[in-house]
Amino acid sequence: MKALGYYTAHTIQNFAIEELEVADPTINPNDLLIRVKAISVNPVDYKIRQSRNAADKHPVILGWDVAGVVEKIGKSVNGFKPGDEVFYAGDVKKDGGNAELQAVDHRIVAKKPSSLSFAQAAALPLTSITAYEAFFPRAIDDRQKNNKVLIIGGAGGVGSIATQILKAMTNSTVIVTASRPDTISWCKKMGADLIVDHTKDLKTQLEQHHINNVDVIFGTTHSAQYLEIIPQLLRPFGHFCLIDDPEKLDIVKFKTKALSVHWEFMFAKTMNDFDISSQGMILEKMNHLVEEKKIVSTANMILKGFSAANLRKSHELLESGKSVGKIVIEFE
Repeated sequence: MKALGYYTAHTIQNFAIEELEVADPTINPNDLLIRVKAISVNPVDYKIRQSRNAADKHPVILGWDVAGVVEKIGKSVNGFKPGDEVFYAGDVKKDGGNAELQAVDHRIVAKKPSSLSFAQAAALPLTSITAYEAFFPRAIDDRQKNNKVLIIGGAGGVGSIATQILKAMTNSTVIVTASRPDTISWCKKMGADLIVDHTKDLKTQLEQHHINNVDVIFGTTHSAQYLEIIPQLLRPFGHFCLIDDPEKLDIVKFKTKALSVHWEFMFAKTMNDFDISSQGMILEKMNHLVEEKKIVSTANMILKGFSAANLRKSHELLESGKSVGKIVIEFE
C-alpha cells in the first residue's frame, strides 16, 4: 500500500516524509482494518517527527486523526462491519493514518456523523477526546452549575472544540483568548461567550466584564507563561488543566488557594491499556452532538490529495502557531 513515512527524526527545514510502498497492515482480534479517506494534523505529528526514528527498518507513519471506511474486522470485534464509515484518533504506539490502510483497535473507534464529509469528520476525534477528558469529571463534575471557564488558545484545534463541547453539554460561561481579527472571528463562530486578548492583562479585562474569578482554566498552549496569573484568576479550589509541554511547572503559588492541577493526554489510555473503550464512547457522544447540530466541524483548511507536499504544508502551518481550527488532508 501507499504510505507517507520517514526513517530519521527531522525538523521542518529538513522535511523527509516521502511516499513509500509498505506492506498492508495485519489486524489483531480487536482491530478494524480501515481504508483511510481523510486525516487531520495535530501537534503530536510534528513532535513525533522531530523525535522518533524508525525501528526495524519499518518507517514511521504519522497521523492520529482519521476518518475512513471499515474494510475488515477482527474476530473479537462487535458493533462494526465492513462498509461502516468511522472516525477515530488512533494509538501513537502503532502506525498512524498517513497511509491507504490502517489497523486500529475497534474500542477507540465510532461511527462517523452521517451529516459530515470524511474531511469534516477527520477534524474532530483527537481534539474532541482531549477536551472531553480535560473537563469531565476532573474539572467539571456538575454540568448544570454555572461554571466560568477560561480557555487559553480559543482558536486552536482543541480550543475550538472545547468551546463547543462546553456550550453543548454544560451551563458554563466560556471565555477564550484570541488577539487577531481572524482568530477572534473564529472564536465567535465556535460560540465563545467572551473573548479576551492574551497580549493584554487578562485580570483587568475580566474585571471589566464583572468577572472576578473563574472556576476552570484550560491551558492549550504556552501554559508556562500564565503560571503567575493563574492563581489570581482562579477561585479557591479551582482547576487548571493543561495539554502542552512546559519545560518547568512551578505551581507552589497555587497552594494558598488549594488549586487543582491536572494534565490531559488523550493517548494515555491506549499507551497504558487503561479504560480504552471510553474513547469510543466519547466519540459516540460527539456523533450525537453533531447530528443534533450542537457541534460543527472545526475543519478550517482542507487540502486535496494524499501527498508529501500537502503533508509538509500542513506541518509548516501548524508549527507556525498561526493556524486556525484544524488542517485536514482529504484523500482522492
